[in-house]
Amino acid sequence: MTDIGAILQQVMSRATGVDTPVENVTRLSGGANMESSAFDYAGAGYVLRRAPSAEFMAERVYGHDVEAAVVRAAFLVGVKAPEVVAELMPDDNFGTGYVMRRVEAEVNPVKILSAPPPSLLKDLAREMARIHAIPLDCIPALPLSTPAELLTEMQARFAIYGGDRPVFALAFRWLDDHLPAPVEPVLLHGDFRMGNIMADANGLAAVLDWELAHLGDRHQDLAFGCINSWRFGHIDRPAFGVGQFDDLWLAYERESGVAVDPARFRWWLVYSTLWWGLCCLQMAEIWRSGADASLERAVIGRRASETEVDLLMLLEDDAPDRERGPIALPEPPPVRRMGEPSSTEMLEALAKWIEDDIKPTAEGRNRFMTAVAMNALGMLKREVQHPIEVHDKELSDALLAGAVGLTTPGLLAKLKAAALSKLAADQPKYSALAKVRAMWVKD
Repeated sequence: MTDIGAILQQVMSRATGVDTPVENVTRLSGGANMESSAFDYAGAGYVLRRAPSAEFMAERVYGHDVEAAVVRAAFLVGVKAPEVVAELMPDDNFGTGYVMRRVEAEVNPVKILSAPPPSLLKDLAREMARIHAIPLDCIPALPLSTPAELLTEMQARFAIYGGDRPVFALAFRWLDDHLPAPVEPVLLHGDFRMGNIMADANGLAAVLDWELAHLGDRHQDLAFGCINSWRFGHIDRPAFGVGQFDDLWLAYERESGVAVDPARFRWWLVYSTLWWGLCCLQMAEIWRSGADASLERAVIGRRASETEVDLLMLLEDDAPDRERGPIALPEPPPVRRMGEPSSTEMLEALAKWIEDDIKPTAEGRNRFMTAVAMNALGMLKREVQHPIEVHDKELSDALLAGAVGLTTPGLLAKLKAAALSKLAADQPKYSALAKVRAMWVKD
């Protein structure tokens, strides 16, 4: 077994010139590609971010050396990025990665957004403005993609995943029809959202996870963290789950000297929402491949329905008034409660067994996974009771080709009804569900 403490001592001794034992090594997170571990050294706290081997980084555009250089450049100009203090070397035989000085603050979005620090929205605008102002000659070469190139790449992924979700096809067509012109590129964080932000009582404390940094349109960063999935239930606070768009845009303009273009922002908001929907479908493919056979990965795959409702809320303003009237939803049939147990009742029995017999004695991750299992069983129970079909390759192809669209009589109502029913089965607590029911459904 690898002695991580001895390796970290070697790394830190080389970087600091101080030779003292590493203490309190604690694994923070794990996954298919990345590991993070906290530790103490010479009286200070640090975090190691690493991939176990070069193979784990094979599909990334650049390695940890470039990532660390970007984080260092951001830190040097005053961005609240972590301070990189050391990097793993090949002779360490411990994969690739780097060590950062630990920041003591809250990272859980639910906790942060339950009572956001008063300055948080302005802090978010300030940090994005600082990142976007970093001179490109101060950082290594990073990938640059135009909106057209990004859209083409996403369409290819959509085809791989079946190409048969009509709401996604509608969004692709809208994005293609409203494609913005290229702009002078700036450095983008690439994953600027709650979950990668640390905060304390004084406001934003750190911007984490720079592995998707690239060059592009500043509006991409501004919009990405505003998709509804990243608001963590605060649907009526559209700017990062913290506040309103106008306030975010004004704060960003004051910090950067650059005005936000609402049309470009909307394009990137639709793009980012669709991007996350495709990521959910990708999770399903990862699960099927066996690369990560965890139940959690499969369940995340069902979150694609979140983005379908979000996309329809974003796009319906472009539909004619005659197509935006209230829709009717069929009532689910009653569950048969006599004779042999129905499929719904069997799923109820299995969920009750987990709740009563497994969950009380489960600990740590197993306790968390019991909740994931019950969530999955709830999806199946609701779907068995009210079967829903959202896959339609023929309609998707017609939408992609522009043969039908938001002006097609009855199509928007059909998409709304299917998306709402699918979301009700998959994620009944998702924040958009109550809102769209109030907006779309007949009393």
